[in-house]
Amino acid sequence: MANATRSTGRPGDSRSAWASGGVVFAGVLMLIEGIFGIFGGIAAIAEDDVYASVGDYVFKFSLTSWGWIHLILGALLAVTGLGVLRGAAWARGLGVGLTALFVILQFMWLPYTPLWAIISIAVGVFVIWALCTDRGHASSA
Repeated sequence: MANATRSTGRPGDSRSAWASGGVVFAGVLMLIEGIFGIFGGIAAIAEDDVYASVGDYVFKFSLTSWGWIHLILGALLAVTGLGVLRGAAWARGLGVGLTALFVILQFMWLPYTPLWAIISIAVGVFVIWALCTDRGHASSA
């Protein structure tokens, strides 16, 4: 069981324990980002004055619309993060797609919470990298 996250020892196998651990960490980050997205969405839906008004902005929606977008995508991201942690086959591809949408959403959300959006974009890029580079399931097939 301990060898499940270690290199198989085959020639040309460059997997390492930390790369496999990156997928677990990516699942945890997806779960946390999803929960924060849910909370941010609830805050935007409940009170329009929670977030600062940005004036005239290209991607301008009402804060209630942004709240629903964050709530729905956050819930999907959290469920997919749980799937990644459980090792579900469907979760990796869906995780890459949802995280890419989440990064785009955070870019569009920059004027409302700039520092948090930049941090979330960096976390999202790491999650995509971790899910795409670990070949744990592909090499065992």
